[in-house]
Amino acid sequence: VQLQASGGGLVQAGGSLRLSCAASGRTFSIDTTGWFRQAPGKEREFVSALTWNIVTTFYADSVKDRFVISRDNAKKTVYLQMNSLKPEDTAVYYCAVASFYKGYNPLDTRAYDFWGQGTLVTVSS
Repeated sequence: VQLQASGGGLVQAGGSLRLSCAASGRTFSIDTTGWFRQAPGKEREFVSALTWNIVTTFYADSVKDRFVISRDNAKKTVYLQMNSLKPEDTAVYYCAVASFYKGYNPLDTRAYDFWGQGTLVTVSS
């Protein structure tokens, strides 16, 4: 399974970006798709997740009411619409896929078995 993340870039504070994560490869199922981010000098942190069978969304408190996660089943693509961006949102954003439920909370990196290469989001003040 390959994950291709795209949509990052440079934006001014208050602006918007939409990240995409397209999954491809051998036949596989998706249990959960997540977005994480890592800022320079910081640990990777959870941003948002979406479970596919019974659609449930999760958001970090820091992005709630600003970011929206969604999916396109046919394209096996998940999106992260990021609005009202702040300088503290600057990070490399990674998408991840859990092909089956492993018993971990979707906020936990251990829930996922495939990771994308990351896309850089820079928010200027």
